[in-house]
Amino acid sequence: MKFETWNKWYNRILNDFNFSKDDDEKSARYLNESLEDTGAYSFDEFLDYVNSLNNHKELNQNQLFVVFGAGPSLKENIKCIQEEFDIENYISIAADGATTALLEEDLVPDIVVTDLDGKLEDLLSANEKGSFFVLHAHGNNLEEINKYARRFKKVLGTTQSFPHGNLYNLGGFTDGDRAVFLAIELGAKKIILAGMDFGDMTTSYSRPNITSKIAKADEIKQKKLKYAEKLIDWISNNENAEIINLSS
Repeated sequence: MKFETWNKWYNRILNDFNFSKDDDEKSARYLNESLEDTGAYSFDEFLDYVNSLNNHKELNQNQLFVVFGAGPSLKENIKCIQEEFDIENYISIAADGATTALLEEDLVPDIVVTDLDGKLEDLLSANEKGSFFVLHAHGNNLEEINKYARRFKKVLGTTQSFPHGNLYNLGGFTDGDRAVFLAIELGAKKIILAGMDFGDMTTSYSRPNITSKIAKADEIKQKKLKYAEKLIDWISNNENAEIINLSS
């Protein structure tokens, strides 16, 4: 997605959620500084890394991706993928808290897209086991960036405001739809969506602080999920990639 196109969505999001662009840009500055201290990949270097993964997959010429969201259908969809797909032929991208569910099944995602509100010990564990991390800055995660960003290696930085320094803007709002935009930027021709429900329920994978495995999402979370659905619909209608949602 071109930044000019994304910026129209971004302004709608700022208005609908009453978010502060200044706060987004402040977090982005801090993430950029963290990545200057610890080192970050450029997008071209990241693309080379993903191409090296493709070279080890039999069907790499088809550019197959699977994106794992943290919705209620996640575990069921993981089982489906294990039984019906050869996941070794797919580049796997986990949206933040979905990482925990994958590790529970002894699966290590190739890439994790996160704003650092998932279960931190599992995010760090996946990174140690080889997952590449796409760390995202927004106005509500400055504290997490300051505490944790420097602890990750193999990192690409992203922002939802204007890209600068070590930060890119590839489009997208929530971890889930940003993962799909990332797959598009990496040349995906087919994307399987797992655990992407877009309903009114959330999970402890998405919200580690809730006491039950599945609970009614609060109003803000429901609104975010609606935006994620709209953005993925935009991708379906505007990009040359087949998208299959196992949760539909």
